[in-house]
Amino acid sequence: MSAEPKVLESYVLAEFATPDALVSATNQMRLKGFEGMDTYSPYPLHGGSEALGLPPSRVPFIALGGALTGIVTALAFQTYMNTIDYPLNVGGRPTLSLPAWVPITFELAVLLTAFGIFFGILGLARLPQPYHPVFESEEFRSASTHGYWLSVPKAVTGKSDDIMDQLKALGATHVTVVTGEKE
Repeated sequence: MSAEPKVLESYVLAEFATPDALVSATNQMRLKGFEGMDTYSPYPLHGGSEALGLPPSRVPFIALGGALTGIVTALAFQTYMNTIDYPLNVGGRPTLSLPAWVPITFELAVLLTAFGIFFGILGLARLPQPYHPVFESEEFRSASTHGYWLSVPKAVTGKSDDIMDQLKALGATHVTVVTGEKE
C-alpha cells in the first residue's frame, strides 16, 4: 500500500503592536489581493471581520431554524399526544388547546435555538481545531494574552520574502514563515 504524499502548508505570520495596526494591515493586504488570511487576538477586534472581507454571519439563520424546529416539534407532539393518542376531557376544555401549550412550545424553541447556535458556531468556526501550522511558532503564544497576529497563506508559487516585506512595511513588529503538514 502506498503512502499519500504529504502536502505542506506555509503561512507568513506577522505580529502587530496595536489592534488598529492589525486591522489596518489586514485591510490593506486584502485590497492587494491576498485571500484566506486570518487574524488572532486575545479579544474580538472592532472592524476585524470587515478587514478580512468576511461575509455576513449565518448564525441568525441557524437560530431561526432552531426556533422554528422547536415550535413545530412542540406543537406536533402536543397535538398528537393530547388529541390523537390519549385525548382527555378535563373540565370540558377542548383537547386542542393552543394557549395551554405556549410554555412548552416556548421552552422547546429556546432549547433548540441554544443547541443550534452552539453547534452551529462550532461548525462554522471549524472547531475544535487541535492543529494548525501557526501553532508551531513559539512567539505565537502571545496571541492568547497580548499579541495581535495576522497569518497570510503563502501560495506554492508565492514568494514569502515579498509577503514579509509588505507586512514589515505595514508596521509588523515580528514576521516569520511557518510550515506544516496539511491533513
